[in-house]
Amino acid sequence: MVSVNEFPISTANDIPGFRIIETKGFVYGLTVRSRGFGGQVAAGLRSLVGGEIKEYVSMMEKTRSDALENMMQHARELGANAVIAARYDSNEISGEMQEILVYGTAVVAEKIE
Repeated sequence: MVSVNEFPISTANDIPGFRIIETKGFVYGLTVRSRGFGGQVAAGLRSLVGGEIKEYVSMMEKTRSDALENMMQHARELGANAVIAARYDSNEISGEMQEILVYGTAVVAEKIE
């Protein structure tokens, strides 16, 4: 389980230490990113010598974070305070862009005392 700003998110169907009292439904967060021309050139040059391509790592970290925040916002709009069964999906669009989707089930959970 990961807690993002006190909003529990679990890849399992439960959250250790919490009781799920209501299911609100399916939620998702989506974002699409493209690296600018300068970043593509820098990444292309770095790929010639091998190793980690920091320009893309940075872009993907930001993209995943944004998609996660979008999902959490969607869950809050439904009245949820947590998400279970969370998953990430990623696709390339036209060779220039990356789509990141994070989805799960929005729930209301209460901490077990």
